[in-house]
Amino acid sequence: MLIALDMDGTLLNEEGKISPENREAIVHAQSLGHIVIIATGRSYMDAERQLRLVDLECPVVSLNGAVVTLPDRTLAASKPLNKEDIIPALRWMSGIPELYYEVYTEDNVYVELDKRVRLEKLSELNDEAVPGELRWLLKAMIAKQFQQASVTYVESMEEIWSKDEYVIFKTLAFSLNRELLKEASTRFAAIPGLIITASHVNNIEINHKDANKGSGVGMLAAHYGIPAEQVAVMGDSYNDLPMFEMAGYRIAMENAAPILKETADFVTGNHAENGVAEGLRHLLEKRKGQ
Repeated sequence: MLIALDMDGTLLNEEGKISPENREAIVHAQSLGHIVIIATGRSYMDAERQLRLVDLECPVVSLNGAVVTLPDRTLAASKPLNKEDIIPALRWMSGIPELYYEVYTEDNVYVELDKRVRLEKLSELNDEAVPGELRWLLKAMIAKQFQQASVTYVESMEEIWSKDEYVIFKTLAFSLNRELLKEASTRFAAIPGLIITASHVNNIEINHKDANKGSGVGMLAAHYGIPAEQVAVMGDSYNDLPMFEMAGYRIAMENAAPILKETADFVTGNHAENGVAEGLRHLLEKRKGQ
């Protein structure tokens, strides 16, 4: 069996770490001969760092499926964006103060410094300006940046898109103004060859049309000779839907978006309470009974 685990909101707890309980459950599944993989929106470097901290080795589907890497660090597949196509939309976002965005290369995340400063200021506003739930989300985004090993702040994103050596695999946009976010989505949707997903109602993620968690997980399943019906997936966000659609068994976190819970075969515990360990125990017990 191949078991794919999302990271943020799934495998990682509120401190952004893999708990001892979750690690033990993964090692146990691996000891039984199952292939456990990571499927994340994070860069490979950040995902691999999290695994290395707890002495785990797993294949990694990173950047929402844009990069697929084997445990020995062999690059198995990659689907970069065409920079020339997306530069006009990126330039437009740079000129909109209310639109925060990040650009992902294979090993780094780039953020314009003034947008980072604005994000911090928004997270400090009161409930009248920014409702508590959204302020919590802003703080979570900032905390996630500190947890990542590879975030670089630049004065202008033109430093990245204008140089040939930088290959862009993903961009993420966030705004409290959903109309602006809708406009950003419309601009990217007009560019051929892209896919637009979301991990929250206040963000969008842009990848190559062939890059999603479902295609990445499917590629690894084929690599290991595992049929789709023997693929199990676990996640919490909208960008996990493509792998939910291709898998034989779907596990949603207790903290998952409603649509994932509705389509799941099983709902496990919260990511803050070792929900992955609970989900893996359920999965292995179910398999034992078959």
